[in-house]
Amino acid sequence: MENAFKLLLSCPSGLSPSQVSVNFDESYDRVPHPDIDLENSISEIWDQRVQQSTSLFNGKKFRYGGHSGVEPHVCLHLGLTDYRTFVGSNLNPLWERFLHPSEDDCKQCQHTSSPLGNGAIVETSDNKILVLQRSNNVGEFPGYLVFPGGHPEPEEVGITSHKCQKGLQNSELSNSKVSQEMFDSIVREVVEEIGVPAATLSEPLFIGISRRVLNVRPAAFFFIKCNLESTEVQQVYSSAQDSYESTKLYTIQQSELEKMASKMPGCHRGGFALYKLMLGAGK
Repeated sequence: MENAFKLLLSCPSGLSPSQVSVNFDESYDRVPHPDIDLENSISEIWDQRVQQSTSLFNGKKFRYGGHSGVEPHVCLHLGLTDYRTFVGSNLNPLWERFLHPSEDDCKQCQHTSSPLGNGAIVETSDNKILVLQRSNNVGEFPGYLVFPGGHPEPEEVGITSHKCQKGLQNSELSNSKVSQEMFDSIVREVVEEIGVPAATLSEPLFIGISRRVLNVRPAAFFFIKCNLESTEVQQVYSSAQDSYESTKLYTIQQSELEKMASKMPGCHRGGFALYKLMLGAGK
């Protein structure tokens, strides 16, 4: 698929936590679709999925609602959604019917759950990039190649609804916590999926947001240096906490990844494009 992704935000200089802020507000939540039958299909699809897999559970997610600002400081606009609505809208076989006709990306996706995923381009001390092959246990793209990642989690910072955020002081505190969770969560994902100790990883640099064209799925990408060599990373991978999500770890040169990128979901291909833009900027 030639147009597999769209870059929603590119930060090739790589932004540190102090350069990325968050505006977490219910105005960035999903707008219900006016077609009642289509809207009701969200619950129907979720109920079918739960019957097929009893291990499914519905968790809160941050919803991508756009951004403002340009380098060297950007502000992410985030609302709240959940996994159930993601399965029933973005992953709905009729997902294209949820799209609103608009050139504006956020308006086009206003009826979709659009939870913000994350991914990390991790470079080892011998300049290899870490890529995982997804297992057949996962809900999306089983068997595909991906960068380590997952989601920032609202419940990690005590957010279960917008109600716990009343008042200016609480709002500012929530924004600060959510912003930090963007960076903390990607380190957690790398540690859990690869098995490397957090102490071996550099502070993540935010390099942008990619959205795959297929079911308009957005993901934030980060660049991280690991001070272990690729052979050492392979050794610790065998005991990774979340190894059930993947079956193999590749440690490869950028030139090799160019050839393998077609086996990645669109949002991760976009992540690779963001990494190349960062390299081009001489980071």
